[in-house]
Amino acid sequence: MERNDEYYMRQALKEALKADKIDEVPIGCVIVLNGKIIARGYNKREKLENSLAHAEIVAINKACKKINSWRLEDATMYITLEPCVMCSGAIIQSRIKKVIYGAYDYRFGAHKSIINLFDVKFNHQVDIKGGLLEEECSNLIKDFFKRLRVEKKNLL
Repeated sequence: MERNDEYYMRQALKEALKADKIDEVPIGCVIVLNGKIIARGYNKREKLENSLAHAEIVAINKACKKINSWRLEDATMYITLEPCVMCSGAIIQSRIKKVIYGAYDYRFGAHKSIINLFDVKFNHQVDIKGGLLEEECSNLIKDFFKRLRVEKKNLL
């Protein structure tokens, strides 16, 4: 199988499904360096009781440990959801070269939806684009929240 952007986004979707299985908001991420996935992450905020445990932060931590450096200069990150302000800051600080995400986040997105943190002239600029497998990524999250509403309604 050719390893292109769609392949890596599908790997991020697999990570999102891991979050879904443990009742976390299904967001997944992979970090690729030299054509190889060096880190994977999925949302673990509820499981870890930690507001910092976003898929991107989990993956960045793993990637830094893997290459023994905080600089991920030649890496590409694939995320199923547009990064928030916190994750965007971590992406910029870790010097990730490129980010590709699936669904837009009209509540917390920090690329196109609410604010564009990546347009600020920081020392490091990230090549970022959204919309890859957008429908699949978006439907996974929408279905999760629909299911939560039904479960909540059934408890009443």
